[in-house]
Amino acid sequence: MFTKKTIRDIDVRGKRVLLRADYNVPLDDGKIADDYRIKQSLPTIKYLLEQDAKLIICSHLGRPSGPNDTKFSLFPVAKRLKELLGLDVEFVPDCIGERAEKVAAGLQPRQVALLENLRFHPEEEKNDDSFATQLASLAEVFVQDGFGVVHRAHASTEAVTHHLPSVAGLLLEKEVDTITNVMQNPVRPLMAVVGGAKIADKIEVLYKFIDIADFVAIGGAMANTFLLADGMEHIGASMADRDQLQTAKDILVKAREKAKQQKFTFYLPQDGVVASKIDKAAPTRIVDWSAHMVADIENYPKRPPHEASYVREHEMILDIGPFSASFIAGSMQFANTVVWNGTMGVAEKPGLQGPVGPYAHGTDMLIEAMTGQFGNRPFSLVGGGDTAAYIEEHRLVGAFNHVSTGGGASLELMAGHKLPGVEALMNKQI
Repeated sequence: MFTKKTIRDIDVRGKRVLLRADYNVPLDDGKIADDYRIKQSLPTIKYLLEQDAKLIICSHLGRPSGPNDTKFSLFPVAKRLKELLGLDVEFVPDCIGERAEKVAAGLQPRQVALLENLRFHPEEEKNDDSFATQLASLAEVFVQDGFGVVHRAHASTEAVTHHLPSVAGLLLEKEVDTITNVMQNPVRPLMAVVGGAKIADKIEVLYKFIDIADFVAIGGAMANTFLLADGMEHIGASMADRDQLQTAKDILVKAREKAKQQKFTFYLPQDGVVASKIDKAAPTRIVDWSAHMVADIENYPKRPPHEASYVREHEMILDIGPFSASFIAGSMQFANTVVWNGTMGVAEKPGLQGPVGPYAHGTDMLIEAMTGQFGNRPFSLVGGGDTAAYIEEHRLVGAFNHVSTGGGASLELMAGHKLPGVEALMNKQI
């Protein structure tokens, strides 16, 4: 149960409310390419407006080089928010200072203002108290609803809470509750599918899943590092995190020790889709390296491996192969809960997708399995970042039980860490 106070636990009627949202949305030539995070903030906004609150919203967008980096302006977000709410949204060209103070002071009940990008001020990421004081001066109550940023101790997530009564919004409450419940009280069997590029980003959550899950499947470029650690010699020009080879070996040891003691599977891809370059028109082929590795293990007579069983020097593994995808998808038919974070291949590169990109077949088969197209439909929790972006791009968000708005925050929470932006909020009286 969420232990922090929410907007339902305090009186916000008629008050000036500073709402920290996460509007770090992708932009394409100044236009919003995906408004999922904006839409997820609407329940909190509408609740506050129903209470006649005077609403001041703040957020960051990207990593601007300074206040003149206008390509990271939140102005397009203000326009989209106005369309979604059906209300005027006043855009303020700064988040502190005289203009912001004047707009905040002049707001009437049920009016909305959106402040300019917090990161136009370097003090935001430094958790600067003076900057936070200026933000806090705009309002009487602070509401944290930006789940994607609560793993950071920034001025708008931590320092500001020292100056205003601070509670959670409805999105933050839902994110923390859902992820925590899945990690602490899953309906078993619990399956975790972890992809993406780097092991370093997911070491702790991998160890956590080995502890609590019944099945862990690895995909994406991080699988290449595990394959190297497991003795595979030929990965060609594939991406691999060679600095993390020992970490991968340690994870494999822990997983296999658990598998000896109880029913547990830690699965690495057995085949893959390879190409000489990341290009929609590049020829691809399937490599079944498991056949060659098994032959080596069983001390078959030394002979040159068949080309279908190894990756050539100039080739890259860009997706899991059809056998691996089928095995993972088939295993999902026995799962009651699936946690997924990270695509299985280079599925999210711009311009690669038709309806199905050449390196997205593995990811798409897993999506089909998770959404019940093969029979069983487990409870599905999807981590943020590239995984959520891929689902959003393909308009599949509604097919999953929960698609998180936070990448790093969801991983931190899954790993069992405290989130500074949550810990700073007021506790419920339980």
